[in-house]
Amino acid sequence: MDGAIGIHHLGIAVSDLEAAAQQYALLLGTTIDHGHDSEELGTRALAIRTPAGPMIELVAPYADDTPVGRFIAKRGEGMHHVAYEVADIDAECARLLAAGVEMIDEAPRAGLFGLQVAFIHPDALRGVLLEIVQPGGHQHG
Repeated sequence: MDGAIGIHHLGIAVSDLEAAAQQYALLLGTTIDHGHDSEELGTRALAIRTPAGPMIELVAPYADDTPVGRFIAKRGEGMHHVAYEVADIDAECARLLAAGVEMIDEAPRAGLFGLQVAFIHPDALRGVLLEIVQPGGHQHG
């Protein structure tokens, strides 16, 4: 199957991870599923679950000079990306590149929460940053 299986998560850039998690819990009844810190990516993240629907990934920068830090400095807190799950991330990257889609990641890489990820440039989809993900620690090569 080519393309996305469905929405895996919505990425929300925030300055204060704990305060944002509390707001989501109060307003939407979310619960924290798990967290992940990545010095390499310069982020702290919480995966939160809604009673129904996709996971929400709250992501906060360690510093202003990280990708998420620069995003917040330029655009403010808010919607950062939409992540779609795919069955075979290697095949999807190859298919998108062959179609001439502008990719940030031309090959999958390790992402947060044990996902294999690849980002599609916002210019490819009218300003929306898309991430394709494959759960389960898929070993690409």
